[in-house]
Amino acid sequence: MSDSAARSQRQQAVADHKRGLILDAARRVFEREGLEGASMRAIAREAGYAPGALYFHFDSKEAVYGALLQDSLDRLAAAVEGAVAAAGGDAAARLVAAGLAFFDFYAENPRDLDLGFYLFRGGMQPRGLAPDMNRDLNRRLEATLVPIGEAARALGADDEAARAAMAGVFGHAVGLLLLLHTRRIRLFGCDARRLMEDHVRGVASTVKIAI
Repeated sequence: MSDSAARSQRQQAVADHKRGLILDAARRVFEREGLEGASMRAIAREAGYAPGALYFHFDSKEAVYGALLQDSLDRLAAAVEGAVAAAGGDAAARLVAAGLAFFDFYAENPRDLDLGFYLFRGGMQPRGLAPDMNRDLNRRLEATLVPIGEAARALGADDEAARAAMAGVFGHAVGLLLLLHTRRIRLFGCDARRLMEDHVRGVASTVKIAI
């Protein structure tokens, strides 16, 4: 490796390290303040940098938030893909594995659920980041649900039914996760994970019956 290549590699490693520190600090700030209450100055203070240093990596707090959410969705996708691969060739088993992996990721990582649903802060109304960023993040979220649709199609569902299965599993998971993390599930004396498993098994069975 040439001296210039080695120097470039070291500089990139330093930049990546700083970027990671900024994102770690930003996550803490967003957890405390939300997207609306956070600022680049607060993120810089939390990271131990001057505010100007952040703009070398991110041009706005929304860009920082988008990077955090992108990382979260990438980890979710990896969890779902791993569960589907472990389920083997049976389509019904893959559908169940994908739905439960989606639920389990957010059950075990409630702060990631907060990141994904920042739109609820300040009331249930549509919110978002910049349009291009929204489209990219929505595609990444949809990609984590695609294995459910693919398994449904393998069981005989048409495109409409497969997308309905994706939407149903997503909606059921979000509702149960809300009950779980707010502890409202105690009102019903139920286990949220068991309810999720019952739902995805029901979806798989329904798709089979409809063939």
